[in-house]
Amino acid sequence: MSNAIQRFDQTRDALLTALGERDWDAIGRLDETCRVCIDDMLTAPVVDEREVKAKLEGLLEVYRDLLSATMGERQAIADEMSQISQSRSAAKLYHLFS
Repeated sequence: MSNAIQRFDQTRDALLTALGERDWDAIGRLDETCRVCIDDMLTAPVVDEREVKAKLEGLLEVYRDLLSATMGERQAIADEMSQISQSRSAAKLYHLFS
């Protein structure tokens, strides 16, 4: 296995770990690293195309999971903001009648 593929695998595994921990800062850094690893893997002199395809398909699954997680987090934040807004409105109404 080439160094480029090993680095790719390590980065993908780290990305999965960061996703499991919801470490968004690490995910951002690893996303950048992952892009470099993909470029390195695709330009490596001896590349098994089937292996590269399988690796990229596996990464696609990780990014699907990441997208799903970010959409869930985004919805949770939107729900929380809505609750805060409703609480403020209720507090204002309470102060009007107290």
